[in-house]
Amino acid sequence: MKLLVTGGAGYIGSVVVQQLLTEGHTVEVLDNLSTGHADSILDGAVWHEADLLQAGRILDSSFDGVVHLAARSLVGESVAHPERYWHGNIVATLALLDAMREAGVRRLVFSSTAAVYGEPAGASIAESDQTMPTNPYGASKLAIDHMLTAEAHAHGLAAISLRYFNVAGASGALRERHDPETHLIPNLLKVAAGQKESASIFGTDYPTEDGTAVRDYIHVLDLAEAHLRALKAAEPGTHEIYNLGTGTGTSVRQVIDAVRDVTGREVAAVEEPRRAGDPAVLVASGQRALQHLGWEPTRDVHQMVTDAWQALNPSTASDPTTPSTTPLTTPPATPSAGGPR
Repeated sequence: MKLLVTGGAGYIGSVVVQQLLTEGHTVEVLDNLSTGHADSILDGAVWHEADLLQAGRILDSSFDGVVHLAARSLVGESVAHPERYWHGNIVATLALLDAMREAGVRRLVFSSTAAVYGEPAGASIAESDQTMPTNPYGASKLAIDHMLTAEAHAHGLAAISLRYFNVAGASGALRERHDPETHLIPNLLKVAAGQKESASIFGTDYPTEDGTAVRDYIHVLDLAEAHLRALKAAEPGTHEIYNLGTGTGTSVRQVIDAVRDVTGREVAAVEEPRRAGDPAVLVASGQRALQHLGWEPTRDVHQMVTDAWQALNPSTASDPTTPSTTPLTTPPATPSAGGPR
């Protein structure tokens, strides 16, 4: 297939591109580098340095589908500047859908989020649970899901939304490089590497086994595989939604222990008060994805930390460009020097 990957210079996007190229697909990347990195554009992929609003200049009838990962994704920013999320996520995605419709491209996989559920009552979230986002970020993603449902019914779009929480790990040199970095594992690894003095534990009085919040972590390679499976499974005129989860959670203290075990270094963690709106447990059920996509995660938190640590410190890996856990039959594509083509 010939595919456009929006946000293909980002963390998840670059790994999705890597797997698509390895499977022999033709890939073009749309990314304005607002949060992505030029050196994550992989050799073999054509890069368009552009905004989503310019998708109409790129898409034509030669494309078979779109993997849509480009988005604003910081919860705090969405609360302080909701207009950025209405424009950057909702309006920009509408422009993408308009461009797809005009070009006759009728297949889309959308990177959504379990933040659309807000603060669920149960510990394990299913697709049938009520959606009540507590911030503009989650609300913008939910609005896009509604857009995709309507587009599928009205215009025959084959669409699948994938909802997930915490993504971690790395694929060779492709790793998390957010600015600011808000995710737990990369911040802990920065402490282990001597790049930060300490990381924060937000809340130690939750009703969990060790008092810290429990979250569902998925390896970025498992996540990318789900996107590829969704591309093949999308059916015209339907919009399906799948949670991507392990069904079990890992506490903050357990993640810290894993980082200490993998790196062999003490990792300073400062206890802080709970953050407003943070539930004690957020775990997504992946049963529907297993049933309909044949997808289930195979890599645990220890492997996520190991791969991320090797990516941050390539000297710790025997071959930092090809992690041993990558389920690929041929070596993955490598990052290029970047630059529009």
